[in-house]
Amino acid sequence: MTLDMAISRRMALSAGLAGLFAATMPAAATNLAAKAPLPDDIFDALIRSFLAAFEIPGAAVAIVRSDQPPIMRGYGVCKLGAPDPVDTNTLFAIASNSKAFVTASIAMLVEVGKLGWDDPVVDYMADFAMYDPVVTRMMTVRDLLCHRSGLPLGAGDLLQFPQTDHDRTDMLHALRFLKPARGFRTGYDYDNILYVVAGILIERISGMSWEAFVTARLFVRLGMRTAVASRALLKTTNIAARHARLGPPTRGFGEQEVVEPDESVAASPAGGIHASVTDIVPWLAVQLARGRLADGGRLWSEASADTMWTPQVITASSTGPTPDDPTRPVLSAYALGWKVADYRKQWLLSHGGALSGQITNIAMLPEMGVGLAVFTNIENRLPGLGLRNALLDYLLGTGGTDWIAVTRHQMTAEEDKVRSRISGGDFAIPAGGPSLALDHYAGRYRDPWYGDIVVSAQRGRLMIDFTHTPVFKCALEPFGPDTFRTRFGQGSGEDAVVTFLIENGVPMQLRLRAISPIADFSFDFQDLAPRRITRGS
Repeated sequence: MTLDMAISRRMALSAGLAGLFAATMPAAATNLAAKAPLPDDIFDALIRSFLAAFEIPGAAVAIVRSDQPPIMRGYGVCKLGAPDPVDTNTLFAIASNSKAFVTASIAMLVEVGKLGWDDPVVDYMADFAMYDPVVTRMMTVRDLLCHRSGLPLGAGDLLQFPQTDHDRTDMLHALRFLKPARGFRTGYDYDNILYVVAGILIERISGMSWEAFVTARLFVRLGMRTAVASRALLKTTNIAARHARLGPPTRGFGEQEVVEPDESVAASPAGGIHASVTDIVPWLAVQLARGRLADGGRLWSEASADTMWTPQVITASSTGPTPDDPTRPVLSAYALGWKVADYRKQWLLSHGGALSGQITNIAMLPEMGVGLAVFTNIENRLPGLGLRNALLDYLLGTGGTDWIAVTRHQMTAEEDKVRSRISGGDFAIPAGGPSLALDHYAGRYRDPWYGDIVVSAQRGRLMIDFTHTPVFKCALEPFGPDTFRTRFGQGSGEDAVVTFLIENGVPMQLRLRAISPIADFSFDFQDLAPRRITRGS
């Protein structure tokens, strides 16, 4: 979800990537398929075929083209077992597609001289601190937005997922305890926590909450009438439900089930916006117009558009398409809230959004004046991505790829890989067990960035309580030498393996990891290092 990049080459690489993409893309849109009206029967049949093939309860699609009226369609139902259809006003959680709204908000503040892209964050936030004081002083506003901080993948996400009582101040304070996985600006690892920090920065600079700023400065001005900046602000009942396969043997397998939203509303700058495809059309239009509104006014300048779209860090490189991945890019990079890559010799700007039970995709071909959004109410990312690519190919007039077959092949390959790592319908239990009486493991264990985890002995078994995450409270089952596994409630998140480190016959530390080999990276148990601070229950 990476190639390293030396710090000394950062500026040269950014300019070089921008030049490479520009050199390989057409100077003007010439493809007739992107300009011609889309036949309703073919368009609808394409989308419905994906819903049927991958058991997608509902989806919504929007297409924007510079010389055609926008297309907005809803398909299927909002919730399994209920009749309410997905329509063009149904709200979906767009998740990490919210990040481009953060960068646009920053751009608007840059435009009026409130801050600069390359200003140190500490110039505006004295309480901002990274693990390394040197990095603290070097981190710029731009660095907050492009995943090159050195933090590990998904760092600090347990402060946000599932729902916790941590607020944004807690997340900002936790940053100083998150150990880096690589050098600053030496490579790419996706995170959410720095976008939360960017939301705090917007609040500090503007004097408005993140939610108020994005509503007033973007939603209202663009006419995004039903969009909200946070799940806490939802007022309509026309909301797409969320669906996931919860097992057995693990999440990602089994029948589709309705799951409840579980993300923290405090993390909304990183992924809290809810919008319909009707809302997203003016967002796509202003992006393709590089900040210009339909009435001739501007939200941001072309220079700011260039800044937000300029690659900052390489994320992947390859030799190009393969039979299993017919649009594999030669080069992929991350800009500011946008992914940048080549797609069938076109310049593609895109982003995805993933939360429990929903996947959204936004993509633009700027040189052709084409933008599209694909919102689905299932958790698997591959069907929505396959549908996005099928629509891009249709708009490009590129035939020959059966995206349903490609997606099925990719899903089967992933499933086979997972099944090879699990056995007997459950995860194999290692040999060995507890070396101490159960009450010896009991105590309060404290992690510097997450907080307290309490282990207690009750009625002959151990219980664990992640004190800031209510759904992470359950019994522990033996799972190897001085190791136990959780059994969180159905749909409550990924289960964890908990190992007690023994010092002089006393459990003094915990080491944790997600038990599933395909656990979402936001369940970053492995980054916790709790030490025992009190004994007993």
